[in-house]
Amino acid sequence: MTFKRSSGILLHPTSLPGRDGIGDLGPEAYRWVDFVAESGCTYWQILPLNPTGYGDSPYQCFSAFAGNPYLVSPALLLDEGLLDFSDIADRPEFPSHKVDFGPVIEWKKKVLHRSYLHFKKLTKSSILADYLNFQKENEFWQKDYALFSALKDMNGGRSWVDWPEPLRTRQPEAIAEFTQEHADLINELTYWQFLFFRQWKKLKAYATSLNLLIIGDIPLFIAHDSADAWVAPHLFTLKPDGSPSFISGVPPDSFSPTGQLWGNPHYQWAVHKQSGYAWWISRLSACLEMVDIVRLDHFIGFTRFFEIPGGMPTAEIGKWKPGPGADLFNAVKEKLGSLPIIAEDLGVLIPEVIALRDKFDLPGMRIFQFAFYDDDKHDFLPHNYIRNTVAYTGVHDNNTSVGWFNSSPDHVKRFCLDYIGSNAQDISWDMIRAVWRSIANMTLAPMQDFLRLDSEARMNFPGVETGNWTWRMDVHYQEGNLAKKIHRLNEIFSRLNAYNEE
Repeated sequence: MTFKRSSGILLHPTSLPGRDGIGDLGPEAYRWVDFVAESGCTYWQILPLNPTGYGDSPYQCFSAFAGNPYLVSPALLLDEGLLDFSDIADRPEFPSHKVDFGPVIEWKKKVLHRSYLHFKKLTKSSILADYLNFQKENEFWQKDYALFSALKDMNGGRSWVDWPEPLRTRQPEAIAEFTQEHADLINELTYWQFLFFRQWKKLKAYATSLNLLIIGDIPLFIAHDSADAWVAPHLFTLKPDGSPSFISGVPPDSFSPTGQLWGNPHYQWAVHKQSGYAWWISRLSACLEMVDIVRLDHFIGFTRFFEIPGGMPTAEIGKWKPGPGADLFNAVKEKLGSLPIIAEDLGVLIPEVIALRDKFDLPGMRIFQFAFYDDDKHDFLPHNYIRNTVAYTGVHDNNTSVGWFNSSPDHVKRFCLDYIGSNAQDISWDMIRAVWRSIANMTLAPMQDFLRLDSEARMNFPGVETGNWTWRMDVHYQEGNLAKKIHRLNEIFSRLNAYNEE
């Protein structure tokens, strides 16, 4: 799918301002949507919205289908009578510049539980009818996820592979007994999901009313400790005891002498093929109900993947295996029609990756920060872009543009300044302009770059297991007529509200 000349801003909802310790789907999210629309941008890009697990990463989630309940807005619950002001009177004082996940999760769980107690008192209302419809429409994943979450709670948060064997292997009698004994907890966890999807879909509808499109994100791999692996272990490279027989990663290179060990189970692609890729079609379909465009993370893995035996301490032992390639995307296209997909094709590209991307007319990605370590032939330099490309100053895994420049070697700084004609006084906006003026159809930058923020605003350090995903935006981000400045940028480079006429 080829996109019009347009632009957008990358910001995950957790980074929004607010009083509850973490950005959520409430009033500040609507204020943010207004800001993006006023800026003349077409897209708001987010990270995965699924429930976060280890390290609070949106790329290691307990489900590929469920939503993150910690994004539920208490303010909106107050508006609907699903909370009283007394329920939030004991709100702790949270830092405004970062998410302190431990206290935030404790607080949000307390608020969600109090809301559930209000909900249980409803006997007849449109909210109750909406809840029943939610259960019916999402039955294919929701029941299993609520059960998984309840089991996890009752097993001290341990991974499902460490649960008692009858529950780990989903033996019907054990599952029925647990379901009956903990019915109220399962219902509550279902309610939390209902609240998330109810609030998100209303926010999404508001964005649509302003001609704003949302770009979502699908990680290639699922987390091992997830409802997906527990419910359907036959779809993944798992042993009978649930432990991985093969895990993901990349082999050693000049940057990592022992390679990178990611630890996610691989897919049993032959099994997926036998079902017509039903699980993947369901996953993409569910995501596209939530967003307008999907960024497929680690697109390279659809052509080939590095398979490491489970239990290995490093990624030094393994072998490359072929991925599903065009077979998967043909099946998806047959069921879903058009493919509003961005291929995250960063890294060393082999011909098979380029061929797969181009066969389905999927735009790849270019990152401006990656362009200055080679020569003027580097593909990530804007003069080498092609039209069907999504170009970024940087993404969530990169430093901010200011932080990147300040920490770069002198020769890289010189090359960058000479290339963009900058005196380094406003480096992030100079980099944004260089990307915006390029031929790329779609351009985006993290909000941190528009705010000229340094490394303290970085979202993620790949390879660092803790302390990521914490940055939050200051409540005064709109000061200085920032939306008007971005609007003028879009106007100058013909990227203004690309879909307003539709």
